[in-house]
Amino acid sequence: MRLPRLAAAFGLFCMGAGSALADGHADAVLARLENANGWRDHVMVVAHRGGWKEGGAIRWAENSRAGVEHVIALGAEMVELDVRASRDGVYVVMHDSWLDRTTTCRGEVETRTLAELRDCRLVVEGSGIVTGEAVPTLAELLRLTRDRILVNIDNKLGPDHIAAMLRVARELGMQRQVILKENVWDASRLADIGSLAREAGSDLRFMPIIADDAVEDPRFVETVSRKLGADSVEMVAWRGDRDAVAPEAGPLFGARTRAAAVRGNWHIWVNTYPIVNKPGGFLAQGRGDELAVAAGLPAEVYGYWAEHGATIIQTDEPKAAIEWLDANGYRRPYDLLN
Repeated sequence: MRLPRLAAAFGLFCMGAGSALADGHADAVLARLENANGWRDHVMVVAHRGGWKEGGAIRWAENSRAGVEHVIALGAEMVELDVRASRDGVYVVMHDSWLDRTTTCRGEVETRTLAELRDCRLVVEGSGIVTGEAVPTLAELLRLTRDRILVNIDNKLGPDHIAAMLRVARELGMQRQVILKENVWDASRLADIGSLAREAGSDLRFMPIIADDAVEDPRFVETVSRKLGADSVEMVAWRGDRDAVAPEAGPLFGARTRAAAVRGNWHIWVNTYPIVNKPGGFLAQGRGDELAVAAGLPAEVYGYWAEHGATIIQTDEPKAAIEWLDANGYRRPYDLLN
């Protein structure tokens, strides 16, 4: 479910892979997203939760304008935004179903109208710093990112909202710059998601999420990617209850999956960000941001996953990831014709 691949993006220049992305640079990123085989030597970086952490600490409010502006300045290719709905049906950007942790308000997001949410100020978790930002709408943050960085929507409301969220992007002329995603774990789920994707429209850019606690066969990954027309497949390599870093990347990061990705010309995506109250690297076989930043072993995380075929890494540490990948030859400048 995507437009034909771009053959080139002309006249787009910036200082380098780790430098700030200029206005209009989203087209250059799209050229690489839509042609994975042409850019297997470049690892894209996605800032988790709107870019809220740096150096192991929370620096910005989650899903805030300030966080998004920071990751754009870093040169990240994509920012993840978590989407819920107000009581009157407006899509807002908020990770939790409740307001208590990240705003000055209390209670459930869905019990408040947009006008009421405007009185809730975003808070930097941990420090308690109250920002001047209200709970943003999806449309507002999409306007902020337009032509500057791609957006990965974490839909907290379920697949029935795919079409409506796409409409918000479409109204802004941003449907190509937005990725919507859902978990796919078996043939029945694939059929359901496929039907919803077709109903949403041919301009939907959809990404399946596949986790190795449910799927171990690379042939199923290939089937899913082909039927959903994916540019990328987000794959979860569960750490599970292991106390140590796993010695292997897991069944979804082997040679067969990499071969399938080449045949389908799609990106392999891995998540290195942590999960609260879970062991480090819970989504990445133990090789997550804590190991990279707190333990000072970025090669064992960002380098490891790049060498196992990942060309997109979603992280809470976009600055550390970009700097290490850039310094070690895993990113290519955007001053090249794509």
